[in-house]
Amino acid sequence: MDNKLVFSLLRFGAIVGNIIFIGWVLFNAISAGFRGTLYEKISGFALIGLLSINSFFLIRKTKQDWENV
Repeated sequence: MDNKLVFSLLRFGAIVGNIIFIGWVLFNAISAGFRGTLYEKISGFALIGLLSINSFFLIRKTKQDWENV
């Protein structure tokens, strides 16, 4: 298998995994009524922020790859 295809599949899997994990965190927060300690809220927002930034960079890398083809 071509290395570019493998990296594209891994990148796509990471983006989908990030989106699913963000959805899971948000679902748990909604079902709990957004109640929790300050540390839980801060860590939840930080985790969502980091996963969002990671997805953004992976998507941006994918767009750059397509422009070079």
